[in-house]
Amino acid sequence: MSKQAQALSVLVVSTLAFTVCFMVWMMFGVIGIPLKKQLGLNATEFGLLTAMPVLTGSLIRVPLGIWTDRFGGRIVLAVLLAVTVPPIFLMGYATQYWQFLVIGLFVGLAGGAFSVGTPYVARWFPKNRQGFAMGVFGAGNSGAAVNKFVAPSLVVAFGWTMVPQVYAAVMLGTLVLFWLFSHSDPDHHVSHDVKFVDQLKMLKDPKVLKYCQYYSIVFGGYVALSLWMVQYYVGEFGLDIRSAALLAACFSLPGGVLRAIGGWLSDRFGAHAVTWWVMWASWVCLFLLSYPQTDFTVQTVNGARTFHIGLNVYSFTALMFALGIAWAFGKASVFKYISDEYHANIGTVSGIVGLAGGMGGFILPILFGALMDWTGVRSSAFMLLYGVVWVSLIWMYWTEVRRTELMGHQAPVAPFTQSFAR
Repeated sequence: MSKQAQALSVLVVSTLAFTVCFMVWMMFGVIGIPLKKQLGLNATEFGLLTAMPVLTGSLIRVPLGIWTDRFGGRIVLAVLLAVTVPPIFLMGYATQYWQFLVIGLFVGLAGGAFSVGTPYVARWFPKNRQGFAMGVFGAGNSGAAVNKFVAPSLVVAFGWTMVPQVYAAVMLGTLVLFWLFSHSDPDHHVSHDVKFVDQLKMLKDPKVLKYCQYYSIVFGGYVALSLWMVQYYVGEFGLDIRSAALLAACFSLPGGVLRAIGGWLSDRFGAHAVTWWVMWASWVCLFLLSYPQTDFTVQTVNGARTFHIGLNVYSFTALMFALGIAWAFGKASVFKYISDEYHANIGTVSGIVGLAGGMGGFILPILFGALMDWTGVRSSAFMLLYGVVWVSLIWMYWTEVRRTELMGHQAPVAPFTQSFAR
């Protein structure tokens, strides 16, 4: 088999594996709804339940990225897939809240697949196509949408316990396919003499920390909302679980599938140009989504008159769809930064940045629940995300846009605009 054919095979089966891993990782976003009722959980407890798999899936990303650099992606990803099968299956037999939390930690290992697959896939492609290749692989984020299509039907037809049993079987089948159709290349990992501590020194690089901030919103926010949106639709608009999951997929699906387009745009226009516009699009969407359902009374010449301001389910879903597209592009553009600047240590740096994004996905659902318990306002989740986007915009302006302006050049967004003008 030619090297090009091997590269294509690796890309396809790695993307399939990541899609299944992400589907499993987001499992609590659907089965958590009947569990919330069964266990009598408040919003904060529900947020913690959905976030537990995200915690381990985030913490494991740095060592997985380093091991991928050292041992190669094929063996590391295969072992990871195999390790997750038993806890996924055991989830169906848990009965108490603490049991779900503990098993959820082990199920969450599936979320670490991203830090293995990203460097594994990238090294099979030339630099000018790495953004697109990583974008295709990153489209496995659409596993969040697959979960919303599959899990509600299983819950309604057979009860929530059927979901982990089916997912365990799917993960096992995926492991077999991945091993049969993936390939190894000894040139794709670094020397075994590289020390763990030496590679962790990348944490001191201020640019790595900046990319962590960007990814904490475009990926961390994506994960958090993917977990939160089904119960949001149920509570805010009074929908049943299947209708809520279908509408929530309008955010999750483009947020995953369109990542490949974001990679192509990043290859063509540059990582900064794409990320800059992603942050501004996010700012606009989150500003509108933050406004709560509001009734107010105005004293007019004809007496008191009451007005209502708030998003209906259609306008809300349209904004979520737009936000999903923006974050799909942003997830790809952040990793284009990494492939451009840290080619030799792409596994390590992608692990660190992936950790930051995953920790955002862990912390945000808990904060969403705490804010809702405290304020009673569901849209407070979007208010929090709006603030995070502000931090990213300010940081990007002072470290990239402002610096370029002071050097006497045009703002970096110009090539992006000029390219479209042509």
